[in-house]
Amino acid sequence: MQNSAKHHILVTDDESSIRSALREILEFEGYVVDEAESGKKALSLLEKKSYGAIFLDIKMQGMDGFEVIEAINEKGYTTPVIMLTGHGNIETAIQATKLGAFDFLQKPPDLNRLLITVRNALNQGKLREQNKGLRRSLGKVSDIVGESDSIRRIKETIRKVAPTEARVLITGENGTGKELVARWLHEFSKRSEGPFIEVNCAAIPGDLLESELFGHEEGSFTGATKRRIGKFEQANNGTLFLDEIGDMSASAQAKVLRALQENKITRVGGTESIQINVRILSATNKDLPLEIKENRFREDLYHRLNVIPIHVPPLRERRKDIPLLVDYFINRMAGSDIHFDGKYFSNEALALLESFDWSGNIRELHNVVERIGILASEPEIDANTVKMFVNIPASNSAEDSLMSFITQFDNFQLFKEAAEDRFIRYHLDKNEWNISQTADQIGIQRSHLYNKIKKYDIKRSL
Repeated sequence: MQNSAKHHILVTDDESSIRSALREILEFEGYVVDEAESGKKALSLLEKKSYGAIFLDIKMQGMDGFEVIEAINEKGYTTPVIMLTGHGNIETAIQATKLGAFDFLQKPPDLNRLLITVRNALNQGKLREQNKGLRRSLGKVSDIVGESDSIRRIKETIRKVAPTEARVLITGENGTGKELVARWLHEFSKRSEGPFIEVNCAAIPGDLLESELFGHEEGSFTGATKRRIGKFEQANNGTLFLDEIGDMSASAQAKVLRALQENKITRVGGTESIQINVRILSATNKDLPLEIKENRFREDLYHRLNVIPIHVPPLRERRKDIPLLVDYFINRMAGSDIHFDGKYFSNEALALLESFDWSGNIRELHNVVERIGILASEPEIDANTVKMFVNIPASNSAEDSLMSFITQFDNFQLFKEAAEDRFIRYHLDKNEWNISQTADQIGIQRSHLYNKIKKYDIKRSL
């Protein structure tokens, strides 16, 4: 008996005797087996757990095997499927193969054939995972670097949400890494073998955005000399990332909403409805609830996109991640540029970098590390070297920071409330949202603190 306990297999058949027989054989070989008595049950289990292989009967009550494998394909699962039938013929085998089945076995299956098929299916899945790892090691997707509480929560959210089909709205300032979060959501999804297509809605003129998203037919407008396939079609069976969604025109918003509702699009100038199978991820640096109030963004589209919210904090709110980021950048660049070989930042230099506010966030930090690494003449990069090549005011001037805050207000009550809001948020984050500990530290009752949280609508970021 081989040691295969790490491999989980799903057996789907509406006959309990068949399920029991396959379970006995597979568990004797060391596999972990789950059973599903219907196609609906199998799809439910696939939402909750990953499997190395799936046995799927063709003739079942309710959804038959062909309907189930079509649903598996639509949801983007890449698990190898082994079809089972009691009435095998060449037409059935061809249909199963066309739908993407890994293999086709007649019941009752020959024991040796069954075990060989299982091993081959698992090897295919293993090869697929190795290819994913190779792509990552080649740098296709950068790491999400950081050990702060906010970054830990983002990583955990990605782990939970990526395998689902849920739409995700990623918010945060420019340069915080929203695109990186989107790429990891795709990389850990069941669509990772499919395309990842990105559209920067702010970089494309409004009159051209619809053509970019939905494509156009020849002659549909001046300059449309041939048919163009839009981003929705390019992303079919994969992920479409709509960056800076808050800058999308009202007309484009309406068409995107319709595409999400119907899973269909129509090219500009065309009449044909085109079926699409796309997962939508979106991002913005804007306050979309405010944009809705100002009638610049559709509320119905917002709720369609904002199934799972992920907020990426600015770098100034996770300063302890800066040394980790600097180390990651310098090591990554050392592998491709001789200027960075052997160079490192002293503790004093890192402390100085931590004191900066980084209005450009991670993007700005990366550029600074690259600049210093190229221009510094010594292997050790000290605080004086940082000061020499970086012209960023440090945030450790308490008086300047306070004055900058005060000058925003002309009304004392508004200033007092804003200061109280910021004070409570700071101590909640500092105490990792331990309400009792925070209340004791700032000297108020827990009930009073709860009232303040409600008053200022303070929420813990993902």
